[in-house]
Amino acid sequence: MAYMSTRGAEAISAPEAIVRGIAPDGGLYAPLSLPCLKKEDFASLAKMDYPARAAHCLALLLDGFTEEELLPMTKAAYARFDDPQVAPVKPLGKGRYILELFHGPTLAFKDMALQMLPWLMTASAKKQGEEREIAILTATSGDTGKAALEGFKDVPGTSVNVFYPLGGVSPVQEKQMVTSAGSNVYVTAVQGNFDDAQTGVKALFADPDFIAKMNAMGKTLSSANSINLGRLAPQVAYYLSACAELMKAGVIDEARPLNICVPTGNFGNILAAWYAKRMGAPIGKLICASNRNDVLSDFIRTGVYDRRRPFHKTMSPSMDILISSNLERFLLELAEGDCGRVTSWMKQLKDDGVYDIGADLLKKMQENFIGGFADDVRTAETIRKIWDTEKYVLDPHTAVAVAVAADYAADSGDQAPLLIVSTASPYKFAADVADALGIPVEGDAFQAAIALEKAAGLKAPAQVAELKDLPVLHSRICEKEAMGEAVLAGFEK
Repeated sequence: MAYMSTRGAEAISAPEAIVRGIAPDGGLYAPLSLPCLKKEDFASLAKMDYPARAAHCLALLLDGFTEEELLPMTKAAYARFDDPQVAPVKPLGKGRYILELFHGPTLAFKDMALQMLPWLMTASAKKQGEEREIAILTATSGDTGKAALEGFKDVPGTSVNVFYPLGGVSPVQEKQMVTSAGSNVYVTAVQGNFDDAQTGVKALFADPDFIAKMNAMGKTLSSANSINLGRLAPQVAYYLSACAELMKAGVIDEARPLNICVPTGNFGNILAAWYAKRMGAPIGKLICASNRNDVLSDFIRTGVYDRRRPFHKTMSPSMDILISSNLERFLLELAEGDCGRVTSWMKQLKDDGVYDIGADLLKKMQENFIGGFADDVRTAETIRKIWDTEKYVLDPHTAVAVAVAADYAADSGDQAPLLIVSTASPYKFAADVADALGIPVEGDAFQAAIALEKAAGLKAPAQVAELKDLPVLHSRICEKEAMGEAVLAGFEK
C-alpha cells in the first residue's frame, strides 16, 4: 500500500501521509491500490469484536502498521463508546437496516475516526522521526470540531485549532466546542460559512510564510478533517464491519448485495463506503443523500459540479457544504489515475466555480452512485413518519438519508437490502427533532432535550445534560481572511 497525491506528487507511505494531512501540491493522498477481501475474510471479521475488526482492516489499509500494533490503539480508541458493539447495525423495518455511528463521546460519527486519529498521528510521527509539535488545523461544519477537540485534548506533542462558521452550527454543537477544555485546544468562530472556513484552512497549508512562522515555533501542520488519510481509513472499517454483520445474519451475500445510503456534504463518509466496495464488500448502489445544498446530487445526476448557487442554512447543518473536498479522491479513480485531469478540474472549480467531467465519466459514475436530496420540510416529515411507524427517533441528517433512499426505491423498484448510515444522535439537534415530532418546547435546546426524552421515552445521553452548565472557554471570532493570525495569536498567549 502506497499513497499518492490526487494532483500528482510522488507516492509516500501511510505514516507520512497521516502526518502531512494534505499534499504539498494541495492534493489529497489516495491509495494506489486497495486490498481485496473474500467471503471467508468477512466470516472471520464477523467473529471479532469491533476493536479487533478495526485493527484488522486498518492493517490492510495502512502500510507500516501491523495488526498487533494497531489492536491496543483500537481498544483504547473505542473504549469510550456507550454501546459494546461500537457501531451496531439495527433493523428499521421493510428490509432497511440502520448503522448507528453516534455512540462515541461527542455523539456523532466523526468519533469513529477521531478517537482513532490521535493514536495513528502520534505513532506515525514517531515512525517518521518527527520531533516538532503536530499542529492540527481543521474546519468543521459542526461535528468534526468537537470530535477533534475531544480526541486530541492534552495528547502530548499535538495541538488542535478548530474553526467553525459563526451561526452555522446547532446550539448544542457550538456549546460542545466552546466549552472544550484542554491545554492544547483552540476554537475560533469564522465570520462566514463552512466553505469559507475550509478554504481558509487549505490556504494556510499552502502559505509558505505561515508555514515558516509555524516552523519557527517548533510546529508542523496537519489536519483532522477527512482530507487526512488517518480519518478516512477508520471509516472504511465500519462499512466492512457492517457488511460482515449482515452477511453473518444471512441478509446479504455476493448474489444479493447491499445498497447503502449515506447523508454527506463533504463526500468523505460515502467515499469510505466506495473503498469498502472496491475491497470486495457485497455493496450494490451507493446512494448519496444531500440536503437543500444539493451540489453533490446535482453532480451525480449531470456530471457538472457547480458551486455557484445559493448557500442554505438547514436543519442538517453538518451537510451545509458546497465544496466537497473528498470528491477529489473519487475523481482520481474515475479518471483512472490521471492526476492532470483532476488538477484541471480543481483549478476550474477554484477559478470558475464549475467543472464538467463529460458524458463518458458520468455514465461510469452512475453505474455505482445515485444522488438525491431532501429539503427541511421533507426531512421533518421523515422524522415524524419513522417515529410513527417504527418508534425510532432520527436526527435530521439521518432523516435526509431515509427520505432519499425511499425516493430511490420508489423510482427504481430496487428492493435490495438497504443500510442507512446514521451519523448523529437526535439529541444534538433536539429542538428541530422535537418540532418535527410535534413536541411543545419552552426554552432552549437543552429544554428541548428534556421534552424529547419525556415524550419519546429515549434517554438523553449524559453528555447533553452535562453540557448545559459547562463554562464557555473559547469566545474568539475572526474574519475568514484572518484565520492565520488567529492561530498564531493563540499560540503566542
